[in-house]
Amino acid sequence: MAGGAVRGLARLLLTGLMIASLAVSATNLSALAKAPVGAAFVARGTAGIAAATEHALAVHATPAAVAARLDALLAEAPRNWLAIDAVTALAAERGIALPADLLNRRAEAWDEDSGLRTVAVACLQCIRDAATCDMTLVLMCRAPIELSAVGDLTGVVRGGLDYVAGREVDEVEVILSVVGLTALALAASSGGGSLTVKAGASFAKLAKSMKRLPDAITRPLIRSFREGVAWDGISQVRRLDDLVGLLRPDVMRPAARIAEDAGQMIGKTSVRDGLHLMKYVDDPADLSRMARASDALGPRMVGTIEVLGKSRVMRLTMRMADEVWLIFSGLIGALAAALALLQSLIFSALSRRLRGSGRKPGHLRGA
Repeated sequence: MAGGAVRGLARLLLTGLMIASLAVSATNLSALAKAPVGAAFVARGTAGIAAATEHALAVHATPAAVAARLDALLAEAPRNWLAIDAVTALAAERGIALPADLLNRRAEAWDEDSGLRTVAVACLQCIRDAATCDMTLVLMCRAPIELSAVGDLTGVVRGGLDYVAGREVDEVEVILSVVGLTALALAASSGGGSLTVKAGASFAKLAKSMKRLPDAITRPLIRSFREGVAWDGISQVRRLDDLVGLLRPDVMRPAARIAEDAGQMIGKTSVRDGLHLMKYVDDPADLSRMARASDALGPRMVGTIEVLGKSRVMRLTMRMADEVWLIFSGLIGALAAALALLQSLIFSALSRRLRGSGRKPGHLRGA
């Protein structure tokens, strides 16, 4: 009798556990269903990205993989020395000994590409057309002006002159120049925080001139130009502070976010690194993830993405949301409780049957 009571209590507890586990799963599943698309994954923090990247490098950055990547970079024309140096530095950091013939090829390629005449000719081409610049030349030949307040003022003035003359206005350059100048105006009141936005806006202009700004990023910038500024009041602007009053914050927010993410990325790496990383950016979401990864990896960012690849690095910036883990935990708990309950019922049924078959001969003898 006591045994039956214990089994009954156990079944009651198992049933309650199964119901509670299913309720937890249902609650979290409902929360995810109401959340925005992609809510099953959330952004990792800086420490989480760094730890996940270190694990990925330990698994995938093998001597063979690093040597193969360096070999491929040396075979490109023109060669990307930023990427070559980054992969070489990553190999040294991880204690990977590169083959001697590969190192000899690298030295020969450097001697071939770094001649004075070669650099001078390339620099002249870079000044005429930023799209022909590599990452080193653009810093020497264009960046000193492009990244300064002078570059922003030039962008606004050039846009105004084009408009008056009836020429096509470079809307992206103008709005990024406006964002940069506005960030400068707000620098004092923001404690310098808006300087990240200023740096990012100037960097984005430089990336655009090198044709490294994808359409998915230029579209929100064009919308900000057309709808985010009260252009009819531009003639009354006498100070940078006056420019701030002409902006429509809700419309300008995507442009400011793009500039902020770009500024964060180059702040943790460099302008040169950032220009290289832009070839892996397809849209504002990519840029945001690239900024978070750069925040965690800093100068190691280029070497890491060259060896691991974009898709793997982008995945490392995200983790599964707690609600998803709770759903899985709830379902596992419910399954375990259901199996235990089923086991208990089967055991009880077998016990009753055995007891019944054990009593049957006694009844027959008594008859």
